[in-house]
Amino acid sequence: MKKSVLTKSLMINYLNETIGLSKRECQIFFETFVEIIVERILKKEDVKIVNFGIFKIRKKKSRIGRNPRTKEEVMISSRHVIRFKASEFLLNTINSSSTSNDEKS
Repeated sequence: MKKSVLTKSLMINYLNETIGLSKRECQIFFETFVEIIVERILKKEDVKIVNFGIFKIRKKKSRIGRNPRTKEEVMISSRHVIRFKASEFLLNTINSSSTSNDEKS
């Protein structure tokens, strides 16, 4: 099964075809949308997109890790990570479409 990647240019083309705005306007729209999300995450705020999911920022404490090859212990510094949790709507949509695809096979 070949995996495909949804790229920025594919998103812009899709917006252009479905909304009818120019490609330049679609690019500005998309880049502004991403900037808003990044700004909120940098402020350590959660970003909730209805019917899609929520991006949460979480602080991980520093801890001792181990190099699996050398077994040497190293200190892993504290850092922030982003966690995405899909909405119930998105999960239900994915699961209902995968079961209908499974039945066709």
